Amino acid sequence: MKGNFENKLSDEGITLPDAPAPAANYVPYVQVGNVLYVSGQISQNESGLILGKLGENMTTEQGAEAAKFCAMSLLAQVKSACDGDLDRLVRVIKLTGFVNSTPDFTQQPQVINGASDLLGNVLGDAGKHARVAVSANSLPLGVAVEIDGIFQIS
Repeated sequence: MKGNFENKLSDEGITLPDAPAPAANYVPYVQVGNVLYVSGQISQNESGLILGKLGENMTTEQGAEAAKFCAMSLLAQVKSACDGDLDRLVRVIKLTGFVNSTPDFTQQPQVINGASDLLGNVLGDAGKHARVAVSANSLPLGVAVEIDGIFQIS
């Protein structure tokens, strides 16, 4: 049975991926009390990794789409941590977004808006969060975007 957040995802035409497995020596999330710290989720979709460098071979719009997929993976990790019940998510506390970009690219906030917009649209007030959006000279495996998150759960 789907909960409220899952229904909102469906209404938006979004199906969460399976929670991605860690790519190195770390865990996908750590829970401390009712706070869930989710490790960085890299930009990937059903076709594979979303590679690129903003300001070189990707547009801001393409970067925002990559960030949207990071948000979907973050939600998948939250769902996994909550034993499949995404409605245990109380709110998104903070996102930190890293954008693989050239030194002169300055649209990192607009790129990370792809994630923030998805979370706000699907979660409503629970999706409003604090945020950091920064440039990175490179990211793991050449991906365009990586985002980690802090969430309050019940």
